[in-house]
Order: sequence, then C-alpha cells, then structure tokens
Amino acid sequence: MHFTLSQRAGKMSSSAIRELLKITADPSIISFAGGLPAPQTFPIEVMHAACERVFADDPRAAFQYAPTEGYAPLREWVGARHGVPVERVLITTGSQQALDLIGKIFIDPDSAVLVESPTYLGALQAFAMFEPRFVELPCDDAGMVPELMTAQMTAGARFVYAMPNFQNPTGRRMPLARRLALIETMRAAGVPIIEDDPYGELSYSGEQLPSLLSMHPDGVIHMGSFSKIMAPGLRLGYVIAPAAIMDKLVQAKQASDLHTPGFNQRVAFEAIKSGFLDGHIATIRALYARQCAAMLAALADNMPASVRWNEPEGGMFIWLRLPEGVDSAQLLRATLAPDSGPRVAFVHGAPFYAGPADQRSARLSFVTVTPARIDEGIAQLARALDHATAVHQRRA
Repeated sequence: MHFTLSQRAGKMSSSAIRELLKITADPSIISFAGGLPAPQTFPIEVMHAACERVFADDPRAAFQYAPTEGYAPLREWVGARHGVPVERVLITTGSQQALDLIGKIFIDPDSAVLVESPTYLGALQAFAMFEPRFVELPCDDAGMVPELMTAQMTAGARFVYAMPNFQNPTGRRMPLARRLALIETMRAAGVPIIEDDPYGELSYSGEQLPSLLSMHPDGVIHMGSFSKIMAPGLRLGYVIAPAAIMDKLVQAKQASDLHTPGFNQRVAFEAIKSGFLDGHIATIRALYARQCAAMLAALADNMPASVRWNEPEGGMFIWLRLPEGVDSAQLLRATLAPDSGPRVAFVHGAPFYAGPADQRSARLSFVTVTPARIDEGIAQLARALDHATAVHQRRA
C-alpha cells in the first residue's frame, strides 16, 4: 500500500530528547538527559486517597464526557491562584497541547514567531508543524534583551514565546527589569506574549518574581502545568488567555481531543483542594536545591577552566558551554559508549536553536540523579571531555 502523506508530515521530525530517553531507560546509564521530575516526589498516597474520593462521590460523572473548557472546580482553583476569572482558564492535556493549540490559532505559513535563543525544543517542534518563520531575538545570560530588539525583528510577528522562569534549556530566570522592558517592547509592537511557566513554582533561591500575566493581563497568554509539581502522567496543563481568543482556543481543542480526561482533572482537584500542594512544592524545592548544589560542586571539582556553566536559582537544568573545538553531539556519542567506566547521557544543545546552533552547548538535568551518581557521572563526563579536547588539540 502506498501512502501519500501531506507536505506537513514530510517536514516532521522526532524530538531529540524523546529519542534519547529510549536509550536512557537502561538503568546502568547515568542520565542527565531527561527533563523528568524526580519520581520520589510523586504524591502517591495523596493521589490514592483522591481517587477513592472520586469513586465514592460521583464515579459515573468522572467517566463521562466532560466540557471542553475543563472541570469547573479545577478551573476555578487555577483562576484563583493566578487572580483571573474562571472564564479565562482552559484545562489542556499537558502544556504541550497548549503549545499546539496556540500554534493552530495564530500561525500561518511563513508568519513570524519570535523566540529566545536557545529555546524550548518542544515549543519549536509544536510550532514548526504550522510552518512559521522563526525569528531569534537577542539574548544573554538573563534572557531576552528588549533594548536590542529592532522594529524589523518584531514587525508583523504573531507572538513572542517566552519562558521567563528557569528556562528550558538554560535554567536562566528573567529579572524584573527585563520583564517590564519586554512587556513595553511588545506592547508598543502590538505583539502578544506567550508565557510558558512550568518551572516557576520550583524556585529555591532568590526572590519570587511576578509573572508576565500579572503585569500585562490583556497581552499575555499564560501556560502552566501540573507535571512538574504533581505528576506528568496526569497530563494536566492549562492556558489562561484573554477573552478575545478563548473561544478559538476552545474550538481548536474540540477538534483535537474534545476534552482533557475528566477523571484525571477530578483526582487532581481532590488532591489539591485542601491546600496540600504548597507544602508538597516546598518538599520538591528542597530536594532539587540539594541535587543542583551537588551537580554544581561536581562541575567545579572536575571540569577544566575552559568549560562554562550557569548557577540556576530554580528549575531543573544547568547549561554548559564546552571548550573550543568540542562538539557536544560527538561528546554525547563518546559518553554513551565509553571504553570503560559508566555510560553518561545528557542533551546536546543544537536542537534548542531555531537558527544556527551553538554546537558547543549542552543541557544537564540534575533532578532524577542522586548526589553520589551525580559525582560519578560528572567525573566520567569530564574524562570524556579531556579526551575530546586532546584530540582537537592534536588536529589543530
């Protein structure tokens, strides 16, 4: 049978991270690759009790079709947490679906979409389905630099995609002055801001900063997720959007999956309605802070002075820049197949760029690895890097 696929299908590609996770399922590999929350943080007992209450209270309604907008009590909880009316909240099947819905209602072929450099690979993958023209904005270690953005960059853009809190992949957090400047720049250009915030609750140093949504409610579409603070298997996310576009988001979701699983929404609400989540998030923060400190210490102890990395104030990632002449993709192949010692996985940085990539960049995640394994893995990574550097110097 011959299948004639669409031009869009022909342009699809697999996520480099999802493909790598197939390899790192091997427990012998020390994996700094996945952006997965630590399984020991999953609130198993709380979720078990929440399931029992759903079954006891109204199980038939939990298994019936449900409104596209989502389970009303859960939407109300999200709205109250963000200070917005419930009518502006749409529950999605993970925040990845929110990216897809936003792409569907905003992007035409060759329309401009503004992104950070680098930026979240999953967003690039979702938006690329609709064939935009990505425009990478000027960035530094604190995120986007509004004063370097020109009218030519922003002209006609459908939106700017921003991850201001502990960005994936770099771990950077946008300072308050930058947030205000970004809002003013995009307000003047008439460009909406997509604020993707799956990590904002995972702050373990520095002061809490206001969301872009709270500072510019009519010009920001805010995305949130329960994956990093409860469990990704629930596949629960949400979009908070201005009333002017909520109908279109709902219509796009109806065409996608009718509604997010009602049972999952009810279980999540039963778990969080009594205030459990705030204490649970504090536990996650403490764990991740310890593991981040362990990785930073291991990097300082093992890496040569020619390697650079950030020191995140929250989230799940550390961003490396390798020495001149070392390609992180080649280094990854070496660490996954060493002659001796443990196999180590990380994510090479190139897929996170919409334009020309920095081949020397790499992302490390510390949240699913114990401090002892972090020490072992970073030491092995440093040995592989020493070998790669020596090879480059011999060839130079």
